[in-house]
Amino acid sequence: MFCYFFMLLSLGCGENVNKPKEEPATEDTDQKLEVARSYGKILFFGDSLTAGYGLEVSQAFPALIQQKMDSLGLEYSVVNAGLSGETTASGKNRLGWVLEDRIEIVILELGANDGLRGIPLTETRTNLQSMVEMVREKLPNAKIILAGMKIPPNMGPAYTAEFESIFPDLASKENVSLIPFLLENVAGIPSLNQSDGIHPTIQGQKIVANNVWDILGPMLAMENHQ
Repeated sequence: MFCYFFMLLSLGCGENVNKPKEEPATEDTDQKLEVARSYGKILFFGDSLTAGYGLEVSQAFPALIQQKMDSLGLEYSVVNAGLSGETTASGKNRLGWVLEDRIEIVILELGANDGLRGIPLTETRTNLQSMVEMVREKLPNAKIILAGMKIPPNMGPAYTAEFESIFPDLASKENVSLIPFLLENVAGIPSLNQSDGIHPTIQGQKIVANNVWDILGPMLAMENHQ
């Protein structure tokens, strides 16, 4: 879900309205505007985990990553393109609409809903690979991070094991970065998940943000030293 913020400037009409005097732009102002325009974007593309299901968007891990970057003076802005219920198939159809200029890093967080629904693993793997290829075609300079996922053993041990292997296998094949398991130290811990046992609480989201930062942080540090 996207959040758009519009700033509306109300101007009075008529000869008797005292309009504020416009100050000439200073060099400092010009520099600040240029910095704002030059901010790179980090796209978080995923399902309800990215969207922050059950919480405010400001409490979801992409927003926490934004706070972390702001505190470190890193000039990036987060785009939260999480959509609850998203599968890799629907994500593949939607991805092209959200890839835009200035996106420097794409974090793909999809697959959990495939696994929970028992979607054929070949389909999940193919869809994820197609999304990696789509990013590279539209944004050849963007870096990609794939969020690894695990599922409960409901579908049987063979399906569960093969599902988990999709993410490291694809990351290795496509030479993209990997978050080994997005919900590490959160999944299966009741106090860190909402009543559905699936979606992290506020505290759980903080741990998820740390899992993401373990991979994203060094990447940003490298970018800023080049």
